[in-house]
Amino acid sequence: MNGAETLLRTLLNNGVDVCFANPGTSEMQFVAALDRHPAMRGVLCLFEGVATGAADGYARMTGQPTATLLHLGPGLANGLANLHNARRAHAPIVNVIGDHARSHKELDSPLESDIDAAAATVSNWVRRPPTAAHIGPDTAAAVAAAMSAGVPGAPDRSQTGTSGAISTLIIAADLSWEESAPPAPHLPAPPPRRVTRPDVETTAALVAGAEPVALLIDGAGLGERGLQAAARIQKATGTAVFCPTWPARLRRGAGVPAIQPLGYRAETVNQQLAGIKHLILVGTREPVASFAYPGRPGLLTPPGTRVHPFVPDKGFDVIDALSELADILAPDALAVLPAQDAPPPIADEPLRTENWAKVIGALLPPETIIVDESITEGMNTLFPATANSAPHDVLGLTGLAIGQGIPVAAGAAIACPERPVVCPQADGSALYTISGLWTQAREKLDVTTVILSNRSYAILRAELDRVGGGQAGPAANALFDLSRPDIDFTAVATGMGVPATRAASTTELAEQFSTALATPGPHLIEAILQPT
Repeated sequence: MNGAETLLRTLLNNGVDVCFANPGTSEMQFVAALDRHPAMRGVLCLFEGVATGAADGYARMTGQPTATLLHLGPGLANGLANLHNARRAHAPIVNVIGDHARSHKELDSPLESDIDAAAATVSNWVRRPPTAAHIGPDTAAAVAAAMSAGVPGAPDRSQTGTSGAISTLIIAADLSWEESAPPAPHLPAPPPRRVTRPDVETTAALVAGAEPVALLIDGAGLGERGLQAAARIQKATGTAVFCPTWPARLRRGAGVPAIQPLGYRAETVNQQLAGIKHLILVGTREPVASFAYPGRPGLLTPPGTRVHPFVPDKGFDVIDALSELADILAPDALAVLPAQDAPPPIADEPLRTENWAKVIGALLPPETIIVDESITEGMNTLFPATANSAPHDVLGLTGLAIGQGIPVAAGAAIACPERPVVCPQADGSALYTISGLWTQAREKLDVTTVILSNRSYAILRAELDRVGGGQAGPAANALFDLSRPDIDFTAVATGMGVPATRAASTTELAEQFSTALATPGPHLIEAILQPT
């Protein structure tokens, strides 16, 4: 067998059976091998940023490794933004990048670049097999590294979160066509470490003490088991419980213990943590502002708050730590579970920032996957509107690199074909990876994309003021404005094979959203929001 055959069969041996691809000449041997191995599902994406984002969504929902197939350095560069998001989400992804044949690299042909350097910016593990005989062992090592380098999941990762990070395997084209060794067998990743009993007891004493304490939880702790343990602690001790603003995956809704996300703005976080003397980190790190602002601190913990890293953010079992802590502090307590209240009737009114999310929350089906890239329009509205909706999972914009929503929704739908996927999507960032709609159509994915059309990069208007830029004038406004001409999202979607409608009122959105959910395949709704 040749090197490409060894690569593909080793991926299959190690649990990788989906590959999101935008291949080129250097990857053709791998493409040819797909015909001989139907167990590997190849998903074509028209842009590398769609491939990497889809891999992220797939990995977050399964907790299992997946692969991308990218062409040389420029192909990797096109996918870097969503690999950045995936790295922040600790999603187990193996990038397979074809490089020039070894004899060709010295010629400095037009696509020659430093792939290793670019890959290192988003990868925890990078390797270039020196010979075809190394492809099998190095591929197995890449998968094991992806499954072991991040925040740990519970044994049932499909329910509680992912545990990996990004591996990048760079394969010279000549190694793909040369004769190679047999595929490598499964190489197990090391199990997550457990916190020590003394650490649990020390943290329990702190929580049970006289001073106010808050838990900040991330990773697998935001699955149902982790939230149950946190809710028991909260009920027994009154401890406040928070999660990051946009976690990789959060379980919520009726019957699921509630947790409060930290606000995006520093002043909101200061209010949430006011009076807290001890902040205990569980699978995460101390919260920081997304950007620096004149005269504002970068750390979001209020002065005088002591920070305690109970569970480090890599390699430890968050579920086990929370469960042990709950068993000490609340051995008999049961979590308080919110009931699903009947949603209020939907009033017929023009769509605005304040009401669009209420429509989504009222009609959300059980076990929906929400891929949230609503940004400005959903920052303060989506979570309260869906708090008592049917149980669901939310995948957040972990790395703040926009253009995640449509690709991640595609990957999540491939991972969980039995579950509806809803993507509340800001209009400006949708355009970064709009070609992901074509992949949704081609794969017949049950994704409903709701474009929140305010025809602007609205968040940048607020950022201009916060950095001291003053009032926006004509030149500045021209860089925030998405009109002249208005973008017709329904025409774009239809051209890519996705049925599309436009809603200007709450009743129109409710009718179109219900129809989309009831009809197989992808749909797009352009929700025209009136200025506030």
